Amino acid sequence: MVGPIESALSNDDDELQIRLQKFLAAAGFGSRRKCEEYITDGRVTIDGKPAVDLGVKVDPRSQTVAVDGERIKQEKKKYYVLHKPPGYVCTNHDPGGRPRAVDLIADDARLFSVGRLDENSLGLLLITNDGELANRLAHPRYAVPRRYQVHVAGKPNAETFKQLREGVWFNEGKFFVNHIERVRGQGNSTILEIELRQGRNREIRRLFARVGHKVMKLQRVTFGPVKLGNLGMGKYRPLREGELEDLKKLVQRQKANRSGGSKKPTSGKRKPTGKKGGGRKSSGKSTGSKHSSMKSSGRRGRRKP
Repeated sequence: MVGPIESALSNDDDELQIRLQKFLAAAGFGSRRKCEEYITDGRVTIDGKPAVDLGVKVDPRSQTVAVDGERIKQEKKKYYVLHKPPGYVCTNHDPGGRPRAVDLIADDARLFSVGRLDENSLGLLLITNDGELANRLAHPRYAVPRRYQVHVAGKPNAETFKQLREGVWFNEGKFFVNHIERVRGQGNSTILEIELRQGRNREIRRLFARVGHKVMKLQRVTFGPVKLGNLGMGKYRPLREGELEDLKKLVQRQKANRSGGSKKPTSGKRKPTGKKGGGRKSSGKSTGSKHSSMKSSGRRGRRKP
């Protein structure tokens, strides 16, 4: 019998036929686009024959799918909350041989982290083998909120807070915080709470370095609706059913908001005044530039904060 956790995220996984890209993504091979590269590069086989059609569907129960000759098996979905200690990396392949966050989980499944915390950061890290959900939660387009407690040198003032909210330009684009507040002072340093929705590489550390405040400690305390709470450092727990359902709903809601938002520039035209048709003849000039300027420039670009 399928439990509530599996059914909450895998409604279409119960179908006999599922797209090959989706199957590979769910097995942890990256985004669907990345999985398409595996297929087009000839690295994927179905029952021993190279998969060449990007639209092909497979039945994992009766067909053998392999990547680079290694068979991919459908595993039961696993979801964990880990309190990552400093000194651990979130990648599964580290040439330097540093300790990996996934090794703290006593599970033989093919696990990986959802998003990343850099080696010196600590706090809440989601660990799973559900590649499709992980990609959605981590992708900037879904703007999943993450909260951090940040200990910085010095005493940032209101002008600094304003600058961080408005954003600072880097090579990758504008970095900014969605929310920032002072928690308390500690000598000549300050503890802050910050919310991000972009997820750029080492975003928080780079932002504060730019405004003149070195980050001394960085801890993630929430990821979407999931909270770290009093989970001990280096400890982990299974994700609760309600948390999993809330994560899925959040992704669906963000996706719906994004789809709806893309239609606003065309539906936001002012109603014509006067006679029907605007009361005057068209000059033949395009008004597209006017409406294009109304498009949002606030698309927020996940990676390690």
